Amino acid sequence: MEVNGYKIEPGANLTEASLAGANLRKANLTSADLFCADLSGANLSGANLSGANLFCASLDKADLSGADLSGANLYGAYLREANLYGADLRGADLRGVFLSGADLSGTNLYGANLRDANLSGANLSGAILSGAFLSGAILSGADLSGALMSASQATSANPSYADLTNVTMWELIEDEDMDDLFEDWDDYELPDYERPDDPDDVVE
Repeated sequence: MEVNGYKIEPGANLTEASLAGANLRKANLTSADLFCADLSGANLSGANLSGANLFCASLDKADLSGADLSGANLYGAYLREANLYGADLRGADLRGVFLSGADLSGTNLYGANLRDANLSGANLSGAILSGAFLSGAILSGADLSGALMSASQATSANPSYADLTNVTMWELIEDEDMDDLFEDWDDYELPDYERPDDPDDVVE
């Protein structure tokens, strides 16, 4: 498969590739090198990017819904207003990533490194954040309603004005329940989450 003259395949060398707005739906880019690639506005829905190198890549407004980004390196990448609904980001390196205004609802971020990430205004409703590193992350104005995370994570990040309605603190969940949750991730059905209308319902 070739797009804009670039060969799209597992392990492909796409360093600084110009793929803005490209249709890469369900593409297999496992372990591909996309260092500083321009993928802004690209359709990567359902794509396999597990283990890929997306260091400093531009993915602003890209569609990554349902994509597999487990173990991917997204250090310093730009994902402003990107659609990551239901994406698998387990163990991904998201340090210093720009995710302001992005849709991360229903994503699995278990074990991901979000240190110093900018998640201001992002939608993280129903996301799994247990085991993720959030030290220094900016969560101002983010929607975390129905998310699964720990109290220590909430305090290590900057959650100013974040919506923490119905956040589930995972220390209260039995270990075997957590195991079942991640074993069944492939069959996980994303629930519908609505932002509360009543400000009194928001836990600060």
